[in-house]
Amino acid sequence: MDETYVKVRGQWRYLYRAVDKTGQTIDFLLTAERDEQAAKRFLTKAIRRHGVPAKITIDGSAANEAAIKSYNEEHGTAIAIRKVKYLNNIIEQDHRGMKRVTRSMLGFKAFGAAQDTLVGIELMHMIRKKQMVVEAGEEGLTAVEQFYSLAA
Repeated sequence: MDETYVKVRGQWRYLYRAVDKTGQTIDFLLTAERDEQAAKRFLTKAIRRHGVPAKITIDGSAANEAAIKSYNEEHGTAIAIRKVKYLNNIIEQDHRGMKRVTRSMLGFKAFGAAQDTLVGIELMHMIRKKQMVVEAGEEGLTAVEQFYSLAA
């Protein structure tokens, strides 16, 4: 679990992202604030979709740590928090794919447009990492063909 920055209307906004230990994208959320409430909202969203993890590796963010501790207290879970700089490299490297696309955009004009665009970027990134469930007979499709099959 980590966050990166995206410029919207000249101000930095926070894109929370989570990947598992194999590099597969778990979830993402764009927020205006980097605080405990935003981190907890992201954590709850990711857990609702993928279940409760045994441990979470985070950077030094106090907001992320407070959100996990708060979630543990409220739900009676025992999610272990790991703050090991080098174990967080998987997600830090995963940010590169999104940053490569958004850096040339020079920011977004509206928060909603940023959310919609980032969903598309993350979707293409997940297709490239072969995370999408493919129907029988469509295993050999390229990333572009998979994208077009989703739109059809």
